[in-house]
Amino acid sequence: MKPLYWTRIQLHNKRDSSASLVWEKIEEPSIDYHEFEELFSKTAVKERKKPISDTITKTKNKQVVKLLSNKRSQAVGILMSSLHLDMKDIQHAVMNFDNSVVDLETLQALYENRAQSDELEKIAKHGKSSKEKENAKSLDKPEQFLYELSLIPNFSERAFCILFQSTFSESISSLRSKLELLQKLCEMLKSGSGVMRVLGLVLAFGNYMNGGNRTRGQADGFGLDILPKLKDVKSSDNSRSLLSYIVSYYLRNFDEDAGKEQCIFPLPEPQDLFQASQLKFEEFNKDLRKLKKDLRACETEAGKVCQFSLEEHIQPFKDNMDKFISQAKTDHEMEEKSLAETHKSFLETAAYFCMKPKMGEKEVSLNAFFSIWHEFSSDFKEFWKKENKLILQERLKEAEEVCRQKKGKSLYNIKQKHDSGIKTKISMKI
Repeated sequence: MKPLYWTRIQLHNKRDSSASLVWEKIEEPSIDYHEFEELFSKTAVKERKKPISDTITKTKNKQVVKLLSNKRSQAVGILMSSLHLDMKDIQHAVMNFDNSVVDLETLQALYENRAQSDELEKIAKHGKSSKEKENAKSLDKPEQFLYELSLIPNFSERAFCILFQSTFSESISSLRSKLELLQKLCEMLKSGSGVMRVLGLVLAFGNYMNGGNRTRGQADGFGLDILPKLKDVKSSDNSRSLLSYIVSYYLRNFDEDAGKEQCIFPLPEPQDLFQASQLKFEEFNKDLRKLKKDLRACETEAGKVCQFSLEEHIQPFKDNMDKFISQAKTDHEMEEKSLAETHKSFLETAAYFCMKPKMGEKEVSLNAFFSIWHEFSSDFKEFWKKENKLILQERLKEAEEVCRQKKGKSLYNIKQKHDSGIKTKISMKI
């Protein structure tokens, strides 16, 4: 069993203690230890396997046949030295979808370094000619390794399918999270109460500043490109910027939680906006097209395995891949639909803020739109943090002042003494 490193207490060593101990009252219950042993038994120390290069038998003949180029032979040799596995471990992994011993990273390396058709032809040709010679030279270790790897039934096709299954899941998950981010940001910018309030303040103060101007005054709205420039508009004495004033005004007049821990930032978070600004719809479409192409290739490779494998080697590969391919097609269709909806939602959001595409572009890009919001949100948050801190300090100061005033009043609030003399009692009777 695994050890539990506690500090032991023995009651006979505690007899002098006058206080009662919990351990005097506790009794060990009767327990079925069967499950406990399975869960907490000490794992047997596995014997560290030798590199696979050491498992390939060396020929007594010092001379060996090198069929690979020096660079290729060296690459395979390095891979062999890094693999503390038996060939049967590799075969078990690809035949049974088991990555507990051979992880996906190792399988990827094996797949990338597998023997190519021309290399296998050379190896097969050497093997055929060796049978006709008594003292034929043996293959060098890298060549032997590639040959043994090729003996695993449909290794290349199986490895491709297993690796693609993992890649597909990761790619779809990544795409889904990015689309969800864009959908969330579009929704918040279009209907977030904080966003609307902040933009309303910018509009109000801007109209007040532009009151006497024919081309800029009495505006119903404004181009988003002004938002990142608000921090550069200084007060008359250069003591603060227009943005810092707007932030202060917002917190002190519209946010009841200003200066408190539960105060919520009214705009989308800068890091979310930055991530959105780095995305491209063209890349999304490109990634989905590639996934669709690779999914078809995976279906083809899986078909080859089922067609050319012996009956005993078909399962569990067939059931696993049938289930995966069916689900993958559904997931891919869903993401195509989600991408179209997100694209439409974004264009509607850009139009909602009257933003037009740059010269030479067909539509507003994610970068052009969200870069403006990212810069504005970053600047806003910087002032928002400072103003919240200042409001908190002011409230603490006010609280301290109230405390001091209450304490001062209590010092002068002397309780009046009631008269209890004889004269008072006589006068009360009269």
